[in-house]
Amino acid sequence: MTGTTILDGCAIATMDAGGNEYASGHIVIEGTRIVSVAPGAPADHPTASVIYCEGLFATPGLINTHHHLYQWLTRGLAQEATLFEWLTELYPRWALIDDDMQDAAARAGIAALLVSGCTTSTDHHYVFPHGTGDLLGIEIAAAADLGIRFHPCRGSMDLGTKDGGLPPDSVVEDLDRVLAETEAAIDRHHDDSFDSMLRIAVAPCSPFSATGDLMREAAALARRKGVRMHTHLAETVDEERFCLERFGARPADYLDSLGWLGDDVWLAHCIHLSDSDVARFGATGTGAAHCPTSNGRLGAGIARVVDLIAAGAPVGLGVDGAASNEGGHLSSELRAALHLARLRGGPAALTARDALRMATMGGARCLGRADEIGSLEPGKLADVVLWKMDGFEDAGIEDKVAALVHGTPRPAHHVLVNGKLVVAAGEMRTADRRAIGTALEKQATRLAEKYP
Repeated sequence: MTGTTILDGCAIATMDAGGNEYASGHIVIEGTRIVSVAPGAPADHPTASVIYCEGLFATPGLINTHHHLYQWLTRGLAQEATLFEWLTELYPRWALIDDDMQDAAARAGIAALLVSGCTTSTDHHYVFPHGTGDLLGIEIAAAADLGIRFHPCRGSMDLGTKDGGLPPDSVVEDLDRVLAETEAAIDRHHDDSFDSMLRIAVAPCSPFSATGDLMREAAALARRKGVRMHTHLAETVDEERFCLERFGARPADYLDSLGWLGDDVWLAHCIHLSDSDVARFGATGTGAAHCPTSNGRLGAGIARVVDLIAAGAPVGLGVDGAASNEGGHLSSELRAALHLARLRGGPAALTARDALRMATMGGARCLGRADEIGSLEPGKLADVVLWKMDGFEDAGIEDKVAALVHGTPRPAHHVLVNGKLVVAAGEMRTADRRAIGTALEKQATRLAEKYP
């Protein structure tokens, strides 16, 4: 993208290292990059495209560090279940997903993220039913069409029920196939350039659905190819019990023995960690994707995010799959993260700015992109969200960050990704939301009819 765009007259929270904030300022964008962020009016740029932002509040684009897009097909089920009960009910449904269902679910999930201020998202896709096409490629195409920066994780499961795992055997793959397909996905899609819109991560699903051999071989593949690693860890007490009975070790110890702690790794949930686990995360630079709404919905527990941050570990926010978070809006996770942290540690445990930092720079650190995204600074990529702050809901709240985080979760007003306006005045520019909803309804109905 070429040309200059100026966002003029907005309040700004940069989320930079100095915590700079401006009551009224401007952001100048050239092509895909930010060239200036400052208070007051901008210098004259006669050929620039100007977006007047009075009453709007600019933040870095939010970064979603954990998701399962295919789960948009199975929302509202297993509403009072624990994680293992929930998985046992839903695995057989997911085994029936086909290409059209995957496309509809991915587009719905990505649309929900964009209109909630998310400019970069991961997706942990690990269900590849026999006989389907390139499900990872389908969601990659959807992300490109809708305009989100995308970090899909090629997931995998090879520990089915016949071998003592949790998932049905119809959705597990053999080790050689997993490694071949994962390497092919990296070679086909991964782009490590500065302004990349697409990077691949290697992501066996979990200790209760992937063998130790798969975990070790996947880590070796990721490090040989120079890509990041992701999996679930320590989400529930059931998982801890499973690991102790099968491996003789708690989840974090087990992953550590397989080479799965390091600054090229971020792990989802990380609720049931010991003091020594937290210290190891900090010492190794291992990241955590905190999914507060999903954790609350499943009654899994409250992650030790304050302790992890204090230890120096990167911590980002995630919406998790829409089957355990029926909304899928990342902006809602700011408030949920704040509330859960305070339930665990008291009213001073986490500030509104801490929550916003998790959703921006914390996520950028988890994805290894802290030099590119996560804050509004010259030289960084132009991923910017503008939130409408001139209604009665925010009247009288001088602190814009507090209004955004403490207040009722809201949609984004404008969203720019790589300098391109993809949401304008609350409406998507890259897709028809009504058509996305119609397609999702059709495919969710098809799936429900296929399930015996």
